[in-house]
Amino acid sequence: MMGRKSENTFREFHRYLGFFLAGIMAVYAISGIVLTFRNTDYMKSEIQVNRTLKANLEGEALGRAMQRRGFKVDKTEGDLVYFDGGTYNKATGEASYTEKKLPIVLEKMNKLHKMHSGNPLFWLGIFYAIALLFFSVSAFFMFRPSAPIYKKGLYFAGAGFLLTVILLLV
Repeated sequence: MMGRKSENTFREFHRYLGFFLAGIMAVYAISGIVLTFRNTDYMKSEIQVNRTLKANLEGEALGRAMQRRGFKVDKTEGDLVYFDGGTYNKATGEASYTEKKLPIVLEKMNKLHKMHSGNPLFWLGIFYAIALLFFSVSAFFMFRPSAPIYKKGLYFAGAGFLLTVILLLV
């Protein structure tokens, strides 16, 4: 049987961690929704880009220099290379093309959401994951195991786990 003091301690940690994580969860939720539509132009605006790249780039090297996935040359006329949304002059290295970008705030939120170990803020992602893990486990210490709400909570947790496993297999 769990004592009242330890039950209150978990409630306090859970409560204040929940308040603290509310802002981070909002950022991750919004960027997660935006990332769902990353293969569309939803909320993106066109920006004209004029850059000087290395001269004489070909095919994939040109695509990498402009950081464009699935890059494909449409046609070449002399030194001028035409591709979807722009041109590149092989002799001078001048590239002119359009990019579709999210508003800067959403772009920054997405970068935070997709961060990796090379990012200087990677510790934030690790802290967030550990805090969410604590948050989900500590919920089970907020009620006595003999309480009806505890058993109902176990059913809901099991249903959530099962739904996730089913969605992963589909």
